[in-house]
Amino acid sequence: MKIRDRGIVIGRMSPATNNCITDVLGVMVGHVTLDFPLDEKGEEYACTGVTAILPHGGNLFREKVAAASYVLNGFGKTTGLVQLNELGTIESPIMLTNTFGVPAVTQGTLEYMLAENEEIGESTGTINIVVGECNDSYLNSIRLFPVKPEHARQALKEASTRPVEEGAVGAGKGMVCFGHKGGIGTASRVIEDTPAYTVGCLVLSNFGKKEEFLTGKYGIGTIKSGLSETADGSIIIILATNAPLSDRQLQRLAKRCGIGLGRTGSHFSHGSGDIVIAFSTANQTEHDSEEYLHTSSQIRDEHSLMNELFTAAAEATEEAILNSLSQAETTRGRKGSVVEAYPFL
Repeated sequence: MKIRDRGIVIGRMSPATNNCITDVLGVMVGHVTLDFPLDEKGEEYACTGVTAILPHGGNLFREKVAAASYVLNGFGKTTGLVQLNELGTIESPIMLTNTFGVPAVTQGTLEYMLAENEEIGESTGTINIVVGECNDSYLNSIRLFPVKPEHARQALKEASTRPVEEGAVGAGKGMVCFGHKGGIGTASRVIEDTPAYTVGCLVLSNFGKKEEFLTGKYGIGTIKSGLSETADGSIIIILATNAPLSDRQLQRLAKRCGIGLGRTGSHFSHGSGDIVIAFSTANQTEHDSEEYLHTSSQIRDEHSLMNELFTAAAEATEEAILNSLSQAETTRGRKGSVVEAYPFL
């Protein structure tokens, strides 16, 4: 059940059709969830997964999209962000998993992209794979490396434009948010203008003490249950829009996701990797072109549309985090550990 179905409305702007990141035309999401014992006694357990976000359904290496990232707090282990920010484009799917799963997911995604593009590493350059992570070691036997390269390839094959499954799925299977079960959450906003633009957000939530959650703000009362030992953690925020923005403007938009995160009660703690990756589907850049000029359009910075986009980014992020809590179910993992779903009243 999404948070709006519980009568909690975030902000003033309206969501798009499905209130998720795939409301941005062309964006695709796929999950692979791992949920099984790793030994005979069940002490060790795979409680993790992979989530793939594709900016469009075409060939991302040959048709790159404008992108930027912004680090709110850098206690994280990502791949690909240095080149992403240097060149201002994304040329691979955006992959999410657990901390120790980053190498395997990077390999699996690379294998997938190499199979699609025989020229990579031969007649052209290499490819920049983007992977984000959160630490799910409370529930998942992270030291046993349950995530394999084939899980990344499977998540990519499962990707679709359908409404996104949320909660304890994909990369979110083992995540904990505000002492309760977190994981994947998503939301969207529509800027009512001519033409109408959409902003979609997907989060992998794994942060915060239970005492930090601003329950009174949402009218759900103080909850005494939940874990206290998961103060640090991380959140990866993926922001998509069809508004024509440059990579510089996308970084400005990404910064506003921190507002939505802070509104829930987070203060970007010392051990939290709080990272935003934003992209626009409006302007694609061909990998190969004989032209030396590239022409694209973008919204003027001083136009009122920019403020609407900023508002949309903040609201969609806040609601996506709440959806990750609202949609997640009580989950069991390694060594008998249990993380309860948030008991919304």
